[in-house]
Amino acid sequence: MTEVPSGPNSPGEELQSLHPDGCEGTASADSSSADDLPVPQQILPVPQQILPVPQQILPVPQQILISSITCDSFRISWDMESRGQDRITHYFIDLNKKEDKRSNKFKHMDVPTKLVAKAVPLPMTVRGHWFLSPRTEYTVAVQTAAKQPDGEYAVSPWSEIIEFCTADYSTVHLKQLLQKAEATASRMLPFSVFYRNQQEEYFHQHSLDYRSRDAQCCRMLPAVKDNSGSHGSPISGKLEGIFFSCNTEFNTGKPPQDSPYGPYRFQIQADRLFNRNTNIYFGDFYCMYTSYHYVILVLAPDGSAGDAFCKGRLPVLDRSHNCFLTCAERDDGSLSFHHAQDAILEVIYTEPVDLSLGTVAQISGQQLRSLSTLNAKKDPSCKTCNISVGR
Repeated sequence: MTEVPSGPNSPGEELQSLHPDGCEGTASADSSSADDLPVPQQILPVPQQILPVPQQILPVPQQILISSITCDSFRISWDMESRGQDRITHYFIDLNKKEDKRSNKFKHMDVPTKLVAKAVPLPMTVRGHWFLSPRTEYTVAVQTAAKQPDGEYAVSPWSEIIEFCTADYSTVHLKQLLQKAEATASRMLPFSVFYRNQQEEYFHQHSLDYRSRDAQCCRMLPAVKDNSGSHGSPISGKLEGIFFSCNTEFNTGKPPQDSPYGPYRFQIQADRLFNRNTNIYFGDFYCMYTSYHYVILVLAPDGSAGDAFCKGRLPVLDRSHNCFLTCAERDDGSLSFHHAQDAILEVIYTEPVDLSLGTVAQISGQQLRSLSTLNAKKDPSCKTCNISVGR
């Protein structure tokens, strides 16, 4: 599928005409038996004029239907009058991100938003990680076109504008991201506690300022995960849980004394959250324009609501043998715990945690707010933590 620079004949913009030397790209047609045709390596030069054609000669696409949406593709079909269909040689597709139709904000700024496809049987698949991002709202409109003997295109009026949103990463994409994360992991260090830092008010029994605290029952409650990390991660804005850390300082083997989230720390023995009845899932791998990377893991008690959410959405890890966070049984039946040294682990526990199961104390270090990952945006240019379908 070739893209065409925008122009005044598109919905709200101008669509310039195309150079018809027979090298146009195509969109794949799922309704036909042919394989997807290759995308050309260059955008074709454009001639100066598109000839307007009355609607009764070239039919206008109507009742556009978007289906089979993934994080980097969708299928499109429409109805149209039979009169003039035999003249159609191409479809022009106007695709824009919904938040700003006036400018091109695709991953590569030099990629236009106008797509050209040969008139293949419908429905037709539009795919391309270089102009489609996961979990992003788009608008799309279509017009039919006929290539003229002089090489110009005659076009119908544009169809109505349809809105749709691309999907999250599938388990296939998450496994690709997992493999990227595993490639960076090396040494494992022992640890014994999970910890969570917050402001002092969060731990007050009568504090009503935090929705993630049950003041009456003295429990920390699951809250919906923010939008930090990979744009296509299926847990962002959907999974409910409590964030914990487990990383330790190499020289002391203890949690660091600095924190971006608050000067008061709740600590709990690792086996209270991670044991033989806990399932562990891989959730995300990302960085924030820095050399160090974050790995998000989900701990969900077997059979819990969080466990049900993760099954089928996230890659499950072996509890005692993985590259990030392990819980293994010793010969005496006790449990030992290790975490990856070369990644900052963000652990989401999906159930409420009673404060009486641990301790709260003030840390001696500083509150480094600049290191907070709250709604942090992933670096889309990092080759270490990005896969082929976008951020």
